[in-house]
Amino acid sequence: MAKKDNHLVIMAGGVGSRFWPMSTEEKPKQFIDVLGVGRSLLQLTMDRFRGVCNPENVWVVTNKKYAAIVHEQLPEIPENHILQEPCRRNTAPCIAYVSWRIKTLNPKANVVVTPSDHVVTNEVEFRRVVTQCLDFTSESDAIVTLGMKPTRPETGYGYIQADLSHSSPRNKEIFRVDSFKEKPDQETAVQYIRNKSYYWNAGIFIWSINTIVNAFRVYQPAINKVFESMQPLYGTDKEQEEIDKRFPECESISVDYAIMENAEEIFVCPADFGWSDLGTWGSLLTQTRHDLYGNSVIGDNIKVYDTHDCIIHAMGQKKVVVQGLDGYIVAEEDGRLLICKLSEEQRIRLFSEE
Repeated sequence: MAKKDNHLVIMAGGVGSRFWPMSTEEKPKQFIDVLGVGRSLLQLTMDRFRGVCNPENVWVVTNKKYAAIVHEQLPEIPENHILQEPCRRNTAPCIAYVSWRIKTLNPKANVVVTPSDHVVTNEVEFRRVVTQCLDFTSESDAIVTLGMKPTRPETGYGYIQADLSHSSPRNKEIFRVDSFKEKPDQETAVQYIRNKSYYWNAGIFIWSINTIVNAFRVYQPAINKVFESMQPLYGTDKEQEEIDKRFPECESISVDYAIMENAEEIFVCPADFGWSDLGTWGSLLTQTRHDLYGNSVIGDNIKVYDTHDCIIHAMGQKKVVVQGLDGYIVAEEDGRLLICKLSEEQRIRLFSEE
């Protein structure tokens, strides 16, 4: 049973369109059934926290134009827990806003913050790791981030270097963070993998509500002042109007730069539960089931012949037949069709904007 003070914050304001033609600015990837399982990435995020946080303690921070679709996809959470950003300001203002909103309701809250568009394949292990980290932060002033055990020298992720010489006395699976590293080049990524003390930064954070608001007070006083000053308005019909006016005042900065790289009590919990941020079609190919020829086929009306190492995504009623391709993306959505080499997928955004 979830502890009553556990809260979940889902960040769902991104406008990612890397999965074009499925995802667009009007309906980004977090709202799409990318895996073909009947649930969007946002809904799957909610699903894996069942038993960790109760639905009434779930918060989603999103852009105003996505509030309706969040409510449609997650009707079980309170509608006034869908916080609407009037503009994009990266993750620090987003987290400061929701943190003060939660604090006004429950000063004893213990919070896990997660992106809305990631995939986890071992949900049992995920819940175990998150639960033990919540227990850890509920009894300390620590900030914990999850570090994913790397499986390859990935250049698309940031890294966390852990001090593995000593674990925390209160939890043998949690270690102090030595440093955070930017996305590396290939040579540096290979060195990180060989070192064994580097982990992928999944962007999942755990802290008590008092720990995070105090961190904002110390390290980001200008951002903090905006949201702390609004306490009397939270939960009233004046909240959104004031947010629309004050939110654009905030500096656009990530919580990594704003807090994580400055605070002292920063810990990492190395974990291995089949995580991916699904940033590319190639990452989707690695996270889905393959046929004998390395193809990932998502859709019920697809036939594949003489084809290898392709990802084919077509959830509509039209029959799709693919023959003779090697290393391609084939995707169809609402009359939009993409056929592109996997090696060239970084150009998809350019194609879709033409």
